Amino acid sequence: MAAIYKHILIATDGSELAGKGVAHSLELARGLSATVTFVTVSEPFPTLAWGGAMAGYVVADELTNYEESARKYSREVLEKCKAEADKLGVRAKSVHIENKAPAEAILDTARAQACDLIVMASHGRRGLGRP
Repeated sequence: MAAIYKHILIATDGSELAGKGVAHSLELARGLSATVTFVTVSEPFPTLAWGGAMAGYVVADELTNYEESARKYSREVLEKCKAEADKLGVRAKSVHIENKAPAEAILDTARAQACDLIVMASHGRRGLGRP
């Protein structure tokens, strides 16, 4: 019988909850002999109402810091995911999408990589704290 899913997209933000989703997804992928693509998304830099003559310079510096930090964090998250996949013998690749809303980036990546299943953890909010 052919595998139901051949290419699984695993979305992660590096959180503890997302880590549980990654672990579960990798077990699923191993059982199905499926390939996985890990994706993490850096949202656009928040635009704020900056005032004053130096505002453009401050925003440029903050934007650069934001982008560098996001790239570094994403690289660390994806390297950890790839190492977990390697330990289980699951073929995996990683993608970091910058400056996009997560939902849009996840769907675009799933289409571009021809994934037939998307796995991600819940946002983790429950009860009164849930919006």
